[in-house]
Amino acid sequence: MDYIDMESPGYITFKKDGTGQLHFGCVDAGVDWRFNPRKGRAEFTFSGFDEGDEVSGRGWAKVKGTRMQGWLAFHLGDKSGFVAAKAAE
Repeated sequence: MDYIDMESPGYITFKKDGTGQLHFGCVDAGVDWRFNPRKGRAEFTFSGFDEGDEVSGRGWAKVKGTRMQGWLAFHLGDKSGFVAAKAAE
């Protein structure tokens, strides 16, 4: 958990226009997503930077109540599941 919030609180956002943003640790990336109605989840690609190095990858996320769970994988690199809580408005 300490790594996720290393620079600032970690987050992932999905905007209605099919774009978004994710940030955790030293990773800062833009998101391009589409809803897959067959699987009931958002499927996305991302590209950005990790400590100045270009990174990209893919993942999915599904909302259950006030929580989102999903999975992401860096291109030719690490992969991980995640659980996120909805931010207070």
